[in-house]
Amino acid sequence: MKLWLLRHGEAEPTARTDAERNLTAHGLRQVREAAGLLQGRPLQAVLVSPYLRAQQTADVLCEALGFSGSRVTVPWLTPDSDLRQTLRELDGYALQELLLVTHQPLVGALAGLLLHGHRQQPLAMNTASLALLEGDALLAGLMILSAHKHPAPI
Repeated sequence: MKLWLLRHGEAEPTARTDAERNLTAHGLRQVREAAGLLQGRPLQAVLVSPYLRAQQTADVLCEALGFSGSRVTVPWLTPDSDLRQTLRELDGYALQELLLVTHQPLVGALAGLLLHGHRQQPLAMNTASLALLEGDALLAGLMILSAHKHPAPI
């Protein structure tokens, strides 16, 4: 299985609520850059946080890729989602190539757990960072990091 992890692009520092923060112009550019790294990948599904900046990230990404597959908004990909619940939910997706569009600290903690088998070593994920984890199954400590790309600086 190939699990792609994408943190949303740069967002405005404030909004009425954290969930309503929009991507900035720079964030949109970051997401387009990340989309370029996913060109030609046989993604089967895109799972997205309900937060606005993640939805906007998925919009730009799916448009840039011409992705017409399954795109699902899930409530368990928010910044403070429970890591155990996220793993339980992901267990229901028996796909070869899956992309998650989510947030820190969840995305770094999830990657760290899948790579190392514990939470003490989260993976660094800047805005619009993209990571590819590969393994036979989504099990703690049994996946390998095949790619880890950060967007170019301003």
